Amino acid sequence: MDLTAVTGYRAARGRDDLALAPGEVFLAGGTWLYSEPQPAVTGLVDLTALGWPALEERPDGGLRVAATCTIAELAAVRPFFHRCATALLASFKVWHVATVGGNICRSYAAAAMVSLAVTLDGVAEVWTPDGGSYRIPVAELITGNGTNTLARGEVLRAVDLPGPALAGRTAFRQIALATLGRSGAVLTGRLDPTGAVTLVITAATVRPVVLRYPALPAARALAADVAAVDGFYTDPLGPADWRRQVSGVLLEEIRQELGP
Repeated sequence: MDLTAVTGYRAARGRDDLALAPGEVFLAGGTWLYSEPQPAVTGLVDLTALGWPALEERPDGGLRVAATCTIAELAAVRPFFHRCATALLASFKVWHVATVGGNICRSYAAAAMVSLAVTLDGVAEVWTPDGGSYRIPVAELITGNGTNTLARGEVLRAVDLPGPALAGRTAFRQIALATLGRSGAVLTGRLDPTGAVTLVITAATVRPVVLRYPALPAARALAADVAAVDGFYTDPLGPADWRRQVSGVLLEEIRQELGP
């Protein structure tokens, strides 16, 4: 879609170039930005010119994922990453343009890169307009369906996936009301070498829900915890009660898959 109000474009080469003028917004893959009218946008600041490495190994055996890393680049690393990417309602062409950071910053409930990052205890590094930075778990960055804690002018630099989380076994479930429809619920799980278990609900709730256990929970305990979760919502892609029900069923499948 043409952005008819845009009159300016500039490539960011360093942090000094990230100061936004009125009407400017950051551009990476642009798959959402160009998908609908943006009448208030008059200028684009291209983050891809910063040249951030897409993927970097961390000293702890983890992985640093640049915000400008494409979904295709990340999906090629591990089967779990690829499975999360397939939860997106997107073609392979979009995979090669859309960025991990863009998907997280858009913060939709069904954002598949949010599902991935939260399951693996991802921590976002955010650059602030004054030249500083701070770190925040991706699970806390998302505040609602399409909302987050980022202030205007703040830039998601990268998401760090810690080594201990990457050492765990993972499981994935997804469901939608239509074969090619947007996810109505995405359920993920991780079993650490220590025996600790992390279970995550996304797409079905307005923000990520993380359930943590020191060991594999009993089926009854897990069902009670899902029943107590707030944030299941209704939209044309599924009612809240259906989302709650399928989340419980699919998390039980994950519990069994991660079990001995």
